[in-house]
Amino acid sequence: MHPRNKNAAGYDFAALAATSAALAKHIKTTVAGTPSIDFANPTAVKMLNRAILMHHYGVKGWDIPAGYLCPPIPGRADYLHSVADLLATCNKKNIPSGPGVRVLDIGTGANLVYPLIGHAEYCWSFLGVDIDEAALANAAAIIAKNPELDGEIELRHQTVWENIFTGLLRSGEVFDLSICNPPFHNSPDDVHAVSQRKWNNLNKPGAKRGATEPRLNFGGGGSELWCNGGERAFVKLMIEQSCNIPKRVMWFTSLLSQGDNLPHIELALKKAKVVESRIIPMAQGQKQSRLIAWSFFGNGEREKWRKEHWSSAPAFGTTAPDAQPAFPVSKSAD
Repeated sequence: MHPRNKNAAGYDFAALAATSAALAKHIKTTVAGTPSIDFANPTAVKMLNRAILMHHYGVKGWDIPAGYLCPPIPGRADYLHSVADLLATCNKKNIPSGPGVRVLDIGTGANLVYPLIGHAEYCWSFLGVDIDEAALANAAAIIAKNPELDGEIELRHQTVWENIFTGLLRSGEVFDLSICNPPFHNSPDDVHAVSQRKWNNLNKPGAKRGATEPRLNFGGGGSELWCNGGERAFVKLMIEQSCNIPKRVMWFTSLLSQGDNLPHIELALKKAKVVESRIIPMAQGQKQSRLIAWSFFGNGEREKWRKEHWSSAPAFGTTAPDAQPAFPVSKSAD
C-alpha cells in the first residue's frame, strides 16, 4: 500500500467506530483477538466506507443506492497517490495541488469516491463523467451534502454508450490527468460466476447449501462491472479515443487488474504512437494490479505545461523517498 495512504497501517476500528455508531454495530472481535467486520456483509462494508470517508476525508452523508458499486477506499486512495507521484515527476518531484489541477474521472459512479478523496488529499478539482444518470444524481446528492465541494467537483453525462472521450470535452477544456477504473468483466454471467466463486471461498453456510444467489459485498452492476470485451476492450478503446484529444489531457491513466491484458494494452499504446507510457505496480494485501499511464506530450511540452499550469499551484510535498509523507450534471459536448 502507498505510504501516504491513510489506511496503510490497517483500519483503525476504534477511531472509525467513534465516528460512526452504524459501523460500531458491525465490529466484532476475531479469533486472533483483533477488531474487524464481516467483509462478506454488504451493509457492513458500506458502513465501513462511510466511516472512512467521514473520519479521514471529512465527507458527510455519503451513501449509495442499492445495487451500486461500494469500492474499497484504501485501493482507490492508492490510485490517487500513485497518479500524484506521476504528476510530481513532471514538477521537480513536487506534487502539484490546488483546484488549478484538473482531473477527469471516467466512470465516476454513484459513489464519487475518486473526486472525494482527490479533493480532500490534494485539493484538486474534478470533472466526474458517467453514462448512468441515476449514478450521477446520487453523486450530485453527495456534493449537495458537502457544500465545500460545490464548484470543485463537476458532473457530466456521457450520452453515447460507445464513447469514452469522444464528444465529451467542451471547447478549451484541458486536464492535467484522467483516471479510470474500467469495467472488469465481459458479461453479467461472468460477474455472477466470479461472485459465486468468492462466495464459496468464504465457506459461508449458504455456500454449503449450494446457494445460487451470492451477494456481492462490493455491490455494483451494469456498466460499473462489465462491458463487451471486458477490461481489455474498454482500455483499448480509451487509448484509441485518446488519440483524438492528445493535447487536451497531459497524462491519461487507467487501472489494469488483469496481468494477462498487459501485452495487448502495450501493443495498443504502440499503435497509438504515444510519446511515453508507464506501468506502475500497485498492491493492497494479496491483490496485485497495475496503473497504466500514457502521454502524447514530450519532456519539453510537459515542462511548458508545468510552467503554464502549475507555477502558481501550491506544492503538496516532495515524493523523494526521505520525505514521503457539480453539481449540476451537464451533458457531454455534441
